This record gives sequence, C-alpha cells and structure tokens, in this order.
Amino acid sequence: MDRIAITLALSAFCTAFSWPLSAEIMLQTPTWQIEQQAEALFRDLPEVIRVKNARAQCGADKGVNRVVAYCTTKNVIYLRDRFPEPIFLAHHLAHVYGHAVQVRHGVADIALREIRARRDDESKLRGWVTRQVECIAGYIFSQTGLEAVALEDLYTSEPLTDSHWGRNPLAVGPKVSIGLKARAEWFDIGLTQGLGACAPGEFSSDLLIKALR
Repeated sequence: MDRIAITLALSAFCTAFSWPLSAEIMLQTPTWQIEQQAEALFRDLPEVIRVKNARAQCGADKGVNRVVAYCTTKNVIYLRDRFPEPIFLAHHLAHVYGHAVQVRHGVADIALREIRARRDDESKLRGWVTRQVECIAGYIFSQTGLEAVALEDLYTSEPLTDSHWGRNPLAVGPKVSIGLKARAEWFDIGLTQGLGACAPGEFSSDLLIKALR
C-alpha cells in the first residue's frame, strides 16, 4: 500500500472514532496537499478554516454548500473538517481556490462588469467563469502529486451547483450549472494542459499566469 493510501486509511479510521490526526499525518492528506500547493502557486489567497459545517458561516442558509464555502467579505474559505471521501473534499477545496484566484486577481471584476453590461449573456458568461474555475482546480491538482482524478468518475451528478462563494450573505451567492461533462472537460484541461489553457470563451488566462508566484 502506498503512502497516500495509508494516509487515507488512517484518516478514515480516525474520523470513524473521532480521533484527531497528528500534524504530520494531516499534512499528507489530500486537502492539506491542495492547500499547501495552492499557497505555493498563487499569491494572496484566502485562509482556510476547518469547520464542522460550512453552511453555518458567512450568512449562509440551507441552500449553501455544506462542505465548502468561500466568503469573499472575510477572504476566508470554510472547509468541512471531516468527510468520508478525501478526494471529493480535495476537489471541492481546489474548486473554491479557483474562485479565489479569480476574485483576488481581477478576473471576477471583469466577469461582473461584463455580466452587468450584457444581461442577455449572463448564463453564458457565468458558464465561462465556472469552466475556468474547474480548469484552475485541475491545474492545482496536477501540481500536488495526487493521483489524477476524472470528475465523471468522482461524481454521478454535477457538483457545486449550489451557492458556495461570494460576499456575506452567502445565501444570495451565485448558482451556476454547466453540466458534469463540461466541468470534467475543463478540470481535465487544467490537469493535463496547464494554467495557460484555462481560457474559455472570452476569458483569457493572462491574469491567472500573472497571479503565479
């Protein structure tokens, strides 16, 4: 059994018995690897705070994702501290890091300006934003050393269509659906082609590249 498999087994065991993981083991879990790599790659990212339920934070309600929530008002990511599927949790964290990169480095401002000016194109524009977020997530995954994952193998239906990022209150955060196939495609683009390929529709990857350390 390799080191990651052993770590995941220990994580599941400790979760089942409510035992805290040691710092050394925690640093080997997928979410910690995502966190450490994202911080190493990009400047000015939010703090990650582990909580029992992300839905209880930043003006959230029952319509907000219970696993992860990025509060732009506080520049904090709230991440559920226990979950039976570590890779699932790692993807959720990588996804909201994608939003954070957009927010902290100007992409979200450009997108919002275009959405306000072109209300008839709002669905298309938000779809491009979401594709780029998944692409950034795939790129972060590619740099961690974690085993490559296909979202269509990880999920049976489209994830993260509920509110999971935005200003306080998160209850009114955007909800976007582009389909599992599109999410999987753009996650794989970031995973296999790199950050420079994260340029769906009218959105370039220039500001993403500039955001790198």
